[in-house]
Amino acid sequence: MARPPPEKRTEAAGWQSRLAAAELLHHTLDKGLDLEAAMDASRTFRRLEGPDRGFARAIAGAALRGIGRIDYALGGMVERPMAGMEPEVRAVLCAGAAQLWMLGVPDHAAVSATVEAAGKWHEARRGGGLVNAVLRRASREAQAFHDAPPTSVWPEWMAAKLKSALGPERADAMARLQLEEPPVDITLKPVADPHAWAKKLNGVVLPSGSIRLASGAGLTDLPGYADGVWWVQDAAAALPARLMGDIAGKRVADLCAAPGGKTMQLAAAGASVTAIEISRQRMTRLRENIERSRLPVTIVEQDARTWRPAELLDAILLDAPCSALGILRRHPEGAWRRDPKDMARFPATQTQLVQAAAEMLRPGGRLIYSVCTPTSEEGRDIVEAALATGSWRRVKITPEEVHGFEAALTDDGDLITAPQALAEARVAAASAVGEIVAEPMKSDIFYIARLERA
Repeated sequence: MARPPPEKRTEAAGWQSRLAAAELLHHTLDKGLDLEAAMDASRTFRRLEGPDRGFARAIAGAALRGIGRIDYALGGMVERPMAGMEPEVRAVLCAGAAQLWMLGVPDHAAVSATVEAAGKWHEARRGGGLVNAVLRRASREAQAFHDAPPTSVWPEWMAAKLKSALGPERADAMARLQLEEPPVDITLKPVADPHAWAKKLNGVVLPSGSIRLASGAGLTDLPGYADGVWWVQDAAAALPARLMGDIAGKRVADLCAAPGGKTMQLAAAGASVTAIEISRQRMTRLRENIERSRLPVTIVEQDARTWRPAELLDAILLDAPCSALGILRRHPEGAWRRDPKDMARFPATQTQLVQAAAEMLRPGGRLIYSVCTPTSEEGRDIVEAALATGSWRRVKITPEEVHGFEAALTDDGDLITAPQALAEARVAAASAVGEIVAEPMKSDIFYIARLERA
C-alpha cells in the first residue's frame, strides 16, 4: 500500500523581515558597517517593501540599542560564550531576543518566524535547533534581560569610561535611555510660532523651545520641511547656538559646521555666518540643508584649524569632532565599532581648534565650545587648559538661559546634558504624595562651555 505524501510544512509568516534584521546585525556587528550602509549591503532587506522593511529595521535598531544587554542575558542560556558563536547564528538569536524582550512581539510569532529565518540563511541553518531552544527559553525567562546590569549595553571599557565621566547612577540612567527609541526634535526659524507649528505637526513644545514630534515617520512630507521653516535637531544640540545671545548683524563662524543645524540657527538669528567644513561628503549635506532653509550663509570647504577670516569675528561656535559617546542611542552600533585607542586622538584636535578660534576672535568675542560626549578629557579638560593660557575667560551659563536643562548646569557654569540619576524614583515618590513632577529632559548628551576672548 502506497504511503501518503508527507504533509507540506507551512512556513512561518514574516521570516523575511527577521532574516533581513539578522543580516543587518551581521553587517554592523561583524563587518563594521554602520546601519545605513548595512541596509544597502543586505540583499534580503533591499527586497522588502513597506511595513516589512520598517519592521526589519525596527528589529535591528532595537537589537543594536540593547545588544550588550541581550548578549549578557543570552549568555546564561547557552553553553558557550556568545562571542565564540557563529556570527550568523548569534545575529539570528539577537534578532529574536530583541523581539521578545524589547519590542513586545508575541512569543509564538517571534520564535517561529525567527527559527524559520535561520533555516533560510545558509550560514545559520545548522544552528536552527539552538535558535529554537534558546528563544523558547528566552520567552519564558525575560527577566534575565531586565535584571542585566544597565551599563552592559556597552563594551566594558566604554561603560567604565562613562561611569567615570558621569558617576555610576547617571551612567545607569544613560544606559536605560539608550534602550528607548530616540525622539525626533526640530528647531523652528525664530519667526515661526512654536505652539502653532507644534499643533500642526502633532508635537509638543519643550521648555527649551524645541518641538518634539510624536513620530519621525515621513518627516520630509510634513508641512514646513520643504520650505525650510524647521529642521531636525535634538533639543540639546540646539542649545549651543542659543547660548550665543543676541548676534543679529554680528560676524560669526560655525567651525565644523555639517550637517548645518547650528549654522541655520545662527543665520536665522540674523548673524552674518561663515560655515567651515573640511569633509567633502558632509559638505554635500550642509549645502542641501542651507539651500532648503533659504538662509544667507557663506560656506567654505577648508580645515578650520588653518582657515582665518579676513577680519576678526564677533563670535564662534565650535562643535568639535569627538568620540560621540553622547549620541550612542541614535547610533548604537558605534559603541561596538570603536576602539579605546581611537579615543586618544580627539583631544589634540579639539585643542588645536580652540587655539585657532583664539586667533579668529576679536577681544571680547565669544566662543561656544561643545562636544557630544560627556568625557572630561574632551570637554572640561579642554576648556580648563584653554583658560590656563590666559587667552580666555569663562562666561557662566545661567539657569534662565537653559529652560528644561537647569539640572544640567555644572558648578563651573558649563552644561552636561546627561539624564539625571534616579529620575524615575523621584517621579514615583512625588506621585505618591500627589505632587506633579515634569518628566526629566530626554536628549542627546552634550558638554557645552561659553568662553570670552581676553
